[in-house]
Amino acid sequence: MNLILIALIVLGVIGAVGSLVLFAVAKKFYVYEDPRVGQVEEVLPGANCGGCGFPGCHGMADACVKASSLDGLLCPVGGAETMAKIAGILGMEAAASEPKLAVVRCSGDHCARPKVSNYDGAKSCAVAAATFGGETGCVFGCLGFGDCTRACQFDAIHINPETGLPVVDEDKCVACGACAKACPKIVIEIRRKNNAKTPQPKRVWVQCINKDKGGVARKACANACIGCGKCEKTCKFGAIKVENNLAWIDSEKCKACGMCVAECPTGAIHATEPVMVVVEKLKAKKEAEKKAAAEAADAAKAAAQSEAAAPKAEPVAAKAAPKAE
Repeated sequence: MNLILIALIVLGVIGAVGSLVLFAVAKKFYVYEDPRVGQVEEVLPGANCGGCGFPGCHGMADACVKASSLDGLLCPVGGAETMAKIAGILGMEAAASEPKLAVVRCSGDHCARPKVSNYDGAKSCAVAAATFGGETGCVFGCLGFGDCTRACQFDAIHINPETGLPVVDEDKCVACGACAKACPKIVIEIRRKNNAKTPQPKRVWVQCINKDKGGVARKACANACIGCGKCEKTCKFGAIKVENNLAWIDSEKCKACGMCVAECPTGAIHATEPVMVVVEKLKAKKEAEKKAAAEAADAAKAAAQSEAAAPKAEPVAAKAAPKAE
């Protein structure tokens, strides 16, 4: 009985001493945290996706509280509504932010990009990219094993079984960037959702990242950008640059006029439906102008042939005149 009592007393003393030590250490190394961090974190959606550029929602809340302005800070999941609530808590003004979207920059489906080998390893883009270039002649394009779909927390991206390419659901995508980080080929890019600030999204992008020379790229994929530069020459706003045999559209400068889409010879430049309506009109106008030019050329050729034949008829008429006298 005495041994049990002694053991209880010893354990109690050890616990009390340990508690005092922990209390002293906690006081000594206490780090003050602004209570507003907790308030801001409660407003955030709690996705911890990292799309804001910070390690989770707590990091985002801490950055917002410490910042002198909310410019450059954005929760892609909560959007403008959440940032407005944060601004109300901190007594700041919410910076205006434009919606963004994940864009898949590869149009090499099964028809355009035929297989040249078979991969029989782990069905992971990261593993496949580390072991070989891909099953097709294009070493830049999408591998199609779905790492991006597994990384998305919002069920906003899926692999289309018919094309073998990922498709983004614009209604679900929050532009957190998780899919872009998961893609070893850097095929997915976060871009502005609307280039023209209109009710219907107008967006234009180059759906290719192949940096091979034109002939090589076109041989590997029928839809590849060949770096011809026609789009760059056509653009009136300086939004397109061709570097390393590849065109790239600056979404900050692009006005979504659709002229580059109509000019692209391989169809590598894609656009949303509102822009494609304009593109069809531009193509129809271009065809009409080409047809008119061809008709004018034919008419000019016929006129030239008539003029060339006319001098040969004059001597015959001259010879026939004396006989009539």
